[in-house]
Amino acid sequence: MSKVRDQYEAYPYPERDPKDEKTRLITGSPSLPQEIDHYLFAGARDWRTPLRILVAGGGTGDGLIQLTALLTQYRRPYEATYIDLSTSSRKIAEARAEMRGLKNIRFVTGSLLDAVDYGPFDYIDCCGVLHHLPDPDAGFAALRAAIAPSGGMGFMVYAPYGRSGVYPLQEAFGALFSDMSPKDKLHAAQRLFVNLPDSHPFKANANLNDHKNGEAGFYDLLLHSQDRAYDVASLLDTLTRTGWHFSGFTVPALYDLNRWTSPPSAMSEVEAMATAERLIGTIRTHTGYAAATERSSATGQNRALVPHLKGVEVSTLASAVGQGQKVALGSDGLKGSIELPPTTGRLIAAIDGRRTLTEIAAATGQDPISFGAAWSKIEAQLMPWGMLLYSSVLR
Repeated sequence: MSKVRDQYEAYPYPERDPKDEKTRLITGSPSLPQEIDHYLFAGARDWRTPLRILVAGGGTGDGLIQLTALLTQYRRPYEATYIDLSTSSRKIAEARAEMRGLKNIRFVTGSLLDAVDYGPFDYIDCCGVLHHLPDPDAGFAALRAAIAPSGGMGFMVYAPYGRSGVYPLQEAFGALFSDMSPKDKLHAAQRLFVNLPDSHPFKANANLNDHKNGEAGFYDLLLHSQDRAYDVASLLDTLTRTGWHFSGFTVPALYDLNRWTSPPSAMSEVEAMATAERLIGTIRTHTGYAAATERSSATGQNRALVPHLKGVEVSTLASAVGQGQKVALGSDGLKGSIELPPTTGRLIAAIDGRRTLTEIAAATGQDPISFGAAWSKIEAQLMPWGMLLYSSVLR
């Protein structure tokens, strides 16, 4: 792990300036509280109970800051632990937390393989880390050992097809520059990269941009000394072998073979998702959730749940639907659209993150049967794109 540690000491990733915390909060998947509730607690977690959080391989702090800042904003209690090998990264994460006045965070310089020593945890964030371990299975297993029976993990790992061109360059740069210091290696690789033919698979891959986002981005993408990718089948197999129960990907539409063709009747669900991944060919990362134990999903059949919209303004979507407009969508190269009956626009407009489905039905004058039929159409259109989540975090 010494080369990995040296990399992040020289080039903490992603590049962040703690002063920027005054003007913006970086958000994304995993580790939005609403997503955590939806995928791991069937939308019904009691948020009065402190959430025990581990940010495993926390880097410069994106996951840590997002989750603790939002819980602070929502006035929900938590206890957070941050672990990372890099002292340079830790300093940036600490400065960002201090800039926001965030409390109840324990910072540890160390390995996520020792996570059990600090647990148990209700939730583990592990974003962009496990694929950099010498033995990723050991990492998955170590985090599983640190999770409480009712808890779970939000993860992101690299996917192979959307990263076409990355691994030949990593291997070539590694063969040429492995004995250099991180800074010398970076400058040598950047000089060589400029002269590569435009037809190189990496340069032809429009999905990859990290190398354009500063020195740390270039190094993390093309000079990493330890990097592997998981196709969807190998990822789900790894989760199962290491004791996890897969809860779902944050954009299920990406893995839906039915969007391309009808799968053969003998094809398993995993095989169908793997085939969809190959067909789309542009998925760069797998982002999702896994639980310590198998559990039920959050669906609108439970009218006590509170719906939230993600990635779109409620008023904007409600207005478009109410006017009978088709709403274009896209993710990782997959394009689609939302097309709902105009009458569902007022149901969408009633989503405020606090009303339950029962209360939305009452507020819009819907009887239970009519509401159920209309809401099932909303759920079927929005949930595959990760746009509809259930959570009581604001309740």
